[in-house]
This record gives sequence, C-alpha cells and structure tokens, in this order.
Amino acid sequence: MDETDKLGENDHRRLGKELDLFVFSDLIGAGLPLFTPRGTVIRDQLLSFSEELQLKNGFEKVFIPHITKEELYKRSGHWEKFGEELFLVKSQETTDKLVLKPMNCPHHIQIYASRPRSYRELPIRYMESTVQYRDEKKGELAGLARVRAISIDDAHIFCSLEQIEAEFTTILKMIEEMYKVFNMEFRARLSFRDNSDVYLGDAEHWKQAQAILVKVAKKLNLKYDVAEGDAAFYGPKIDIMVTDSLGREWQCATEQLDFFMPERFGLTYIDSDGKEKPVVLIHKALLGSVERFLSVYLEHTSGHLPVWLCPEQVRIATLNDEKSILKLAENVVEKAKSLGLRVWLDDSNETVSKKILQAEHMKVPYVIVIGDKELQSGKVTPRLRADLPKLEPETMNLDAFLEKVAEDAEARK
Repeated sequence: MDETDKLGENDHRRLGKELDLFVFSDLIGAGLPLFTPRGTVIRDQLLSFSEELQLKNGFEKVFIPHITKEELYKRSGHWEKFGEELFLVKSQETTDKLVLKPMNCPHHIQIYASRPRSYRELPIRYMESTVQYRDEKKGELAGLARVRAISIDDAHIFCSLEQIEAEFTTILKMIEEMYKVFNMEFRARLSFRDNSDVYLGDAEHWKQAQAILVKVAKKLNLKYDVAEGDAAFYGPKIDIMVTDSLGREWQCATEQLDFFMPERFGLTYIDSDGKEKPVVLIHKALLGSVERFLSVYLEHTSGHLPVWLCPEQVRIATLNDEKSILKLAENVVEKAKSLGLRVWLDDSNETVSKKILQAEHMKVPYVIVIGDKELQSGKVTPRLRADLPKLEPETMNLDAFLEKVAEDAEARK
C-alpha cells in the first residue's frame, strides 16, 4: 500500500500526489521536496503575488548566495541559538568553515553595511524570494508543513525609530490585501519575550519594541492576543494566525522588530543633524514558508485552487479525431495561450466522458469539449468545476469565454 493511501482525503500530501504537485525522493533526502511542473506553477504564482505587493510598496529586490562563512552567524547570534540546526559545508579549496544559510537577514545586513547611509535614504526595503536551510529533526518532518529547504518571501526594512509605526502599518495592509484574495481570516499574535535568559539584547530595547507593537496593533484595530515566550531571540514580533476552512489556526505571515542585530553589526545612518544614529531592523514575510503555506492552502481549499492559481486553468477535450475538430481545438489552445492562460489539450482516444472525468480528478476549473456543434457554431458550453459560480450566459462565443477566464485570472478573482 502507498503511504498516501493511509492519509485523509484532505491531507495535502495526498492532494499533492493526486494533483501531481510535488514528490520526495530517498536519493535527495527527507524534508527536501521536489516540485513538478504543475507544482512549480503554483509556487511561482504565490511568489509573484507576494513580490507584486511588495514592489508597489517600495521594496527592492536583492540576491544573496546560499552559503556563508560561519563567522557571519556567530556575529548575528544565530550560531549560539541555532547551531544544531545548521548544515555545515566543507570547502576543498580553502580552510573556510561554511554553512548553508538558515535565514537571510545577516546577508541583507551586509548589503546595508556596505557603505555609509543617510537619513534621506531611509527606509531601505530589501526583498528576496529565496531558500533557506535548517537541519530539522527527521521525526518532525511532515510533507510540506515542515521541510529542510524552506522557500520564503523574505524582506528586511532598515529605518529610523520614527518610521517604525508607518512601516508596520504598510506591512499589515499588504497582509490584509493578500489574505483577502485567499479568502482566509486572520488574527494577530503579539509574540513577546518572557523572563527567561534565552533572549539577546538590551532589556530597555525589548520594552520599547513591545510597546511599539501594542500601539500599532491598537491603531489598526487588530484582533490580537499576547503570547509571552514566543518572541524571536532578537526581538518581539506580530505573527499572523490564519484560520482555514476546517477552523484550524496556522502561523503564516510575520513581522518582527529588531534592535539587537543592528547593534550587533554596528548599523547606523547619518541623521539630518549630521550625527550618527542607530538604525532599526524590521523582518517581514507575507506568505512565510511557501511550502508550509501551500500545505495549509491545499487543505483549506481541498485542492480546489482558485483559477488564477491553478496549474491548469482550461482543458480542451476533442470529441473525436476528425481533422477539422483537431484543427479547431489546436486553434483554441493557441488563442488561450496568447491570453496567458494555462491550457492543456486532451486529444487522446478516450471517450469524452472519461476525458471529463480525468479533468475533474485533476480539479481543472474549466473543460471545453470541441465537436461538430462547436465547429459549426463557434460557441461553447464550458463544464465548470463544482465549486465555481455559474457562467452567465452558460453558452458563449469561444473567444469571449477565453477572454473572460483570462480577465478573471488576471484580477485574481
């Protein structure tokens, strides 16, 4: 028996196999998912959405390598806190001790620190969709929910003390816009420190940072609660707790306020009075771990992804193999692709009913059957996935139908 046969019908691991989205290989290793072409479409669409939101809010793309000398993480404090989660890399050319990056902030910090900065430049917002690596315990790995290669829509903002509130407000508005599209409600969890000694940095800075987060949450009328002991080791954060269709809560997006790391790396800017001032760092992710978000969203939708996110948006099924019908079907595919739609032609020898059944199994939103009637009239009556609203009118011109689907997908309806 296949392992996925033991899983519940709604489990993302089962859906991932049935919809041909991702696989795992013993030769690659546990916790290292491989995304198929269909799964990669979903990843790309998610990250494109995140990047679009960020770019229109003043973020700039950067790119960093996936390995670094271990000294970087000793300076940042990550070695002390997460040393056992680091993948160690050995160079055959130098004596450098290297690690796979478990997070990206120390790299982005080096870009900021590469030259003196003026108050006129602030805030500086770096964004990057990248992969980070953590040596998670094998027993804790679970499909995409917890992996060792973590894709993340990461970003870091370097700003002054006075700019913190505005930056947090902008981030939360992006989060609201994103999760409205996903049709998912959320609340905020203010993750603060407790009185233990696991946190680094000045106690006064912690107090100041936590007070700022409470002020922002109240100003934005967020539903929130405080979770003491859940802060990052370097600062407090606002974690976004998303509720899925089964009533379960998941932590996805996050925004974190950090006084500690800028101090550790000596990050400053020259203020309007000509004096050097310490900079503040804000860590942000809208999706968080893309793998984890996808595991949540697949189960939230039972695999019935919205049209804009579907790896296959329209399937064209031929009634028979007559040349005129095949030609029309190929023309429809060409037209759909020219509109940016993801379309697949099923011109196999199977019966139409079986072709439709196969499309339903893959949860394709729209199926068009091309036969003599369509050839003569130029009109189609698309078959819709059960969860989609009915088309008005139900029968329409071929081009008009494709243009409507493309328009809805573009608008992420």
